[in-house]
Formats: sequence, C-alpha cells, structure tokens
Amino acid sequence: MAEEKNTCDEVIFDSETASTLVKDLRKNFLSGKTKSYEWRVEQLKSMLKMIDENEQEILDSLRIDLSKPQLEAFVSEVSLTKSACTVALKELKKWMKPEKVGTSLTTFPSSAEIVSEPLGVILIISAWNYPFLLSLDPVIGAIAAGNSMVLKPSEISPATSSLLKRYAEKYLDSSAIRVIEGAVPETSALLEQKWDKILYTGNGRVGRIVMAAAAKHLTPVVLELGGKSPVIVDSNIDLKVATRRIAAGKWGCNNGQACIAPDYIITTKSFAPKLIDAFKCTLEEFFGENQLESKDISRIVNSNHFARLEKFLDEDKVADKIVLGGKRDKTNLKIAPTILLDVPEDSLIMNEEIFGPLLPIVTVDKVEDSFDIIRSRSKPLAAYLFTNDKKLEKEFVSSISAGGMLINDTTLHLTVHTLPFGGVGESGTGAYHGKFSFDTFSHKKGVLYRGFQGDASARYPPYTPRKQRLLRALLNGDIFGVILALIGWSKS
Repeated sequence: MAEEKNTCDEVIFDSETASTLVKDLRKNFLSGKTKSYEWRVEQLKSMLKMIDENEQEILDSLRIDLSKPQLEAFVSEVSLTKSACTVALKELKKWMKPEKVGTSLTTFPSSAEIVSEPLGVILIISAWNYPFLLSLDPVIGAIAAGNSMVLKPSEISPATSSLLKRYAEKYLDSSAIRVIEGAVPETSALLEQKWDKILYTGNGRVGRIVMAAAAKHLTPVVLELGGKSPVIVDSNIDLKVATRRIAAGKWGCNNGQACIAPDYIITTKSFAPKLIDAFKCTLEEFFGENQLESKDISRIVNSNHFARLEKFLDEDKVADKIVLGGKRDKTNLKIAPTILLDVPEDSLIMNEEIFGPLLPIVTVDKVEDSFDIIRSRSKPLAAYLFTNDKKLEKEFVSSISAGGMLINDTTLHLTVHTLPFGGVGESGTGAYHGKFSFDTFSHKKGVLYRGFQGDASARYPPYTPRKQRLLRALLNGDIFGVILALIGWSKS
C-alpha cells in the first residue's frame, strides 16, 4: 500500500483517514466560506499565480512523466489551464447571478428564478495522459461553483502528481482544496466516502468501478472516458491540409495518447493510396526520416502500455498490414507513427481504444458507407469528417452520435470554452469546460416568489361547481373559460 508521509510519522491513507478528510472538508463547506464570490476569485487568481511562477517546473514534470515536447506541453496543458482559469475569472459574476425565468397563469402574481448553488464536497480523479490540464481544469470549475474538493492525480504520472500536491498546498486554501497522492488503495479509500459529486477521467473499466462505488451513496458522477474516435476522409479535400491536421491531432497530441485523438480513418478504396502517400510526406516533414529520434514526439507512458501497443501490432492478422512506420524502441519506450491499411474488423486494434501512435485505415466503396461502420460501434468521444460536400457534412452531424464533432480538423473543439466537452454512451456521461464546468458542479435551484395578494378562493375547498370550472380553465390555460367562470357563466 502506498503511503503518505508527514514530517513525524508515516501515515497510511486508509478509509478512516479519508473519512476524517471528507468530514473536515464538509465542515469547512458548511461554514459558507467557499460560497463567497471573494473566496472563489482569490483561489482562481492564486492558481494563475501558481502556474505563472512555476511554468518551467510544470513543463519539466511533463517531460519527466511523458517526454512531452516543451511547446506541446505548454500549448496543450499550461496554456489551456490558464485559459480556463481566465475565462472563469472573467465570467464568474455573470455565472453566479440568478437567472430570471417566466411563470404561469396558475401562480399569478409571481416571479421566479434559477439559483446556482454549490453541490458541496467534490472528488476529482484525473488521468495520466494530460496530468496537469485534466487535474486542474475540473478543479477550476469546482472552485468557480463554490465547492470544497479533493483532487486525486494519477500515480502513472508521478512527477506531475507530486508537483500538484506541493503547489496546491502552497498556493490554494488547504482547508477546502486538498490533493491526495497514491494508487489503488488510496483511490479505493476515497471512493468509499460519500461525496456530493465525482468526476473521473480515464477508461471505461475503472469508470464502472467509480460508478458502482458512487451508486452506494446515490452520488452523481461525471465520467470522461474515451473510445474509438473515427475520422472520415472524403476525396474532394485539400489533401495536404487534411493530413497535417490529422497528424497534429494524432501524433502531435501526446503521440496518440489522448482521449480525442483520431483512432481510425475511414476512406474509399480508390482514395486510400493517395492518402497514405500524403501522410508519408507529412510525417517526414513533421518528424524527419528517423521519427524515433524526433524530439517532437512523446514517448509511451510506461512499459505496460508499450507492451499493449506491441500486442496490437504483432497480432497475426495485423502484422502484414503496416504501410507506414512500425519501428519501435523498447528501451526508450518509443513507437514511430504507424499507419495500417485494411486490418480485419475482428482484430484487437479495431476493437480496443488504441491510445497510442497506431492509426488503421478502413476502406469502403462509397464514403457514405462509413456512417454504418461508425453507427455499428459504441458511441465515440469525438468524430471527425474531412469534406467539402455540405450535404455529407449535414448528414454526418445529424446521423452520427458522438460526444463532440469537428469538421475539417481534429481535436481543436476541446479548446472552445463555449462548447461542452464530454462523452455519450460508453464514451462518458456529463460534460464540462467553461460555463459547463460551473454548471456541472452546481445545483440549479428553482425559486418561486409570491406575495399575499391574489389569493384565489377557488384553490381551496369546498370545491363548488363554479370553482371546478375555474380551476379546470386555469389548468388548461383557457383564458376565455377563466373569464366565463369568474362571471358565473359556463361554456355550455
């Protein structure tokens, strides 16, 4: 069992320790401190300060954990986290303001509003592939909504996990925001507790464990999972731009170790050779001829994931389908960008999320046939289409169910804070980013206001025939019937 150390003794983080932690956080939340606008702003500003003052150390930790290129780490982790924080600071007052809504004739005279209130004590379990962004982005939403919280970073990215704990204690309010490091025992101890909401980012197997634990307490859950995100490539496109954008979304995003990275391509049999030739040029332009030596490609996170990807490549019915790449460096946990053509439908690589630098191409007779392939599978976290055909684009959006979509590019929808980011079906449940993060960690409380005027006697017994006519007319929204009932007439 992993242990959490203090300056005196070694303290095991077990269920009892977790219970005490949650009680302390709940006591702090019930004091009302985290609900104030001032507290929320102070924490968000402190987080920005934390990032600005320690940017290089953050980038260094990402290099240690994933060999992430510095520019990629800055753009996809540091910059996006700062952007989420900045948006929350700019919009927070507006988000917190009650929303006025209309009322009905049956409550006249009255007014109504929707009040956003914090849920309480939140558990956030983050992932290893974007260990900084995927840890702090939901924390920003939980802070903005006024909650207390625990962040459990992934033990698979230990350098970033350690950094998050160290700097959270230094910059943030530790009476309301705690970081707990560890592995399965610590996570299990946390999951035994009663939370007001849990957000988990990771895979479906662990997602089921999280949901089962949450069900014991009727705790609502946001699951940010993944799946096999397809890319349909039509033939009427700018091929150079398309391959650059697909390559950037696949190999430029943590070398394919991203939940929204393209997982497989569908194109026509006649267009596939042109597409492969274009990829060959693009990959050489991006990463050189010896791509294993490129400093612009992340390594595979650990030996277990490396072995998993090798298993995909070495399967008998797949090994001869490689048309580009395929080189490996087991010592340095590197696999070159690899493209495979027409792998069998029942192969491992076509039935499990790849989460790595391997990209199969599936061919069809007509591009429209690709829709049936996607619909026959679990709903993906992302779906991409490259085309200049507006009719095909419209059919794609209306007929394919996915967490999110992007036309003529990949992965960039993640950066648009006005769009919800989340899955559907087995790719996840719930969404966050921007105001959606605030809403995810808030309860929308409906409030109706009435005075003492307009107290209609028809509401109360005894229910005479006249009162019944009036009530029926009111409930049916029949203004003419209401008038007739008030003056003692009936429609008959």
